[in-house]
Amino acid sequence: MSVKTPSRDVAESPDGPPKLSSTFAERLTALGAESKANTAPSPEPVVLNDELAEQLGIDIEWLKSDDGVAFLAGNYTPEGSTPIAMAYAGHQFGGFSPLLGDGRALLLGEISNDEGELLDLHLKGTGRTPFSRGGDGNATLPAMLREYVMAEAMHALSVPTSRALAVVTTGADVRRELLEPGAVLARVAKSHIRVGTFELAARRDPELVRELIDVSIERHYPQLADADVPALELLKAVADAQASLIARWMVLGFVHGVMNTDNVLISGETIDYGPCAFLEAHDPAAVFSSIDRNGRYSYGNQPLIGQWNLARLAETLLTFIDDDPDVAVEMATDVLKSFPDQVREHWYEEMAQKLGLRDRAEDPAVQALSENLVEMMSRVAADHTGTFRALADVLRGADSDSIDLSSDEAWPQWHQRWLDALESSGANSESALDDVADAMDAINPLYIPRNHLVEEALEAARRGDLEPFVRLLEVTTTPFDRDESRDHFAEPASASFNEGYQTFCGT
Repeated sequence: MSVKTPSRDVAESPDGPPKLSSTFAERLTALGAESKANTAPSPEPVVLNDELAEQLGIDIEWLKSDDGVAFLAGNYTPEGSTPIAMAYAGHQFGGFSPLLGDGRALLLGEISNDEGELLDLHLKGTGRTPFSRGGDGNATLPAMLREYVMAEAMHALSVPTSRALAVVTTGADVRRELLEPGAVLARVAKSHIRVGTFELAARRDPELVRELIDVSIERHYPQLADADVPALELLKAVADAQASLIARWMVLGFVHGVMNTDNVLISGETIDYGPCAFLEAHDPAAVFSSIDRNGRYSYGNQPLIGQWNLARLAETLLTFIDDDPDVAVEMATDVLKSFPDQVREHWYEEMAQKLGLRDRAEDPAVQALSENLVEMMSRVAADHTGTFRALADVLRGADSDSIDLSSDEAWPQWHQRWLDALESSGANSESALDDVADAMDAINPLYIPRNHLVEEALEAARRGDLEPFVRLLEVTTTPFDRDESRDHFAEPASASFNEGYQTFCGT
């Protein structure tokens, strides 16, 4: 990671700008509008992702040059790039908006990573587009830093996600409640094709849906290329990707906060870290988003909303599933009905690993342990992230009565059932239990972007102090290894902070 380069007088990179293609812009012209970024008067780099730049074959020294920073701000368009604002529709909090689209972002094109995988390169905060709908199209530095740290932390936690390449300030202030420094986020994703993209295509032209099916399969599910019914197989593949993703969110205590269909990627990656947050006290009803007044996107509701969103995708595919509408609906319904079980299966697999019972995910006794554990966590408001690390410490000999869960009357029995399950799996000695504890620590994070730490880092950034952000980024992108100097990063916020804490669709 590079932060706030004092001088950009860097020798020209022999590699020059990245080589981009414009496949989406060329093949799906009707689902985007060519657009140009606002000219940033004096762009400056704030944070650069050296590791990701290397994976994308972009020379980090070139990114630090005047041309590189201009590229990240949208001032410089490299050869092969056709910047477009992507068009899509979407169900937002259950209500359908027939035309949304990128109101403050541009797809620059596609770039290959070091594994030959094609990725979208996207700029967020570049000014008005044809889809801005009265907005100014700009983004603030705190909001873009928030997405940067959340995306990179999620990547470190092995969550499929968009990645952050850089944040640059534009040199122009943005008016929100107060004046904020304007900024642009450069991010990559497997693609930005959303459920909402299919919803718009279905309203405009069936042939657009057919082309979207083809592009989605080529980009994300090439194994389906020869399927008898590609649309049905695509629905199944997206359902499984979403089931796996949501299960991963659930075991980590992550609340996306705005699971509108325009924020659901066909690739199964997490995107748009606006009103998201991590649980501290485990609470299925937890809501952080300031605009989610009815709890539609609460922590515990995420699997149900995932199924609802997939139903909206299915509706756009029916014509391509079968010529007989009744048959098509029946086939799609079968996929949707299985979704809760898919989420549950992925969740059981994740939980079995988190409890040191990696190979026992299908064992009803282990499944009951997982279910009973989160019930206890909810009853005693146990810290979601800290509980799993505390369980590993118990295996190492820590006092079992000191754990938060010990205040629940079901704890002694659950603890014994867990030990019995571990013993039957071969952990029948002190050293074996130590090994299990180490394996648990390798997948159960100690450090996450706790809400109070994120807010403290962003508030400092507003004042021009990036050190808290840099430190938070370093800690949350190495989330598993304990370091005593980082102890406060593992501590929950005060009760006064958590009461009524809200997140916002940052702009």
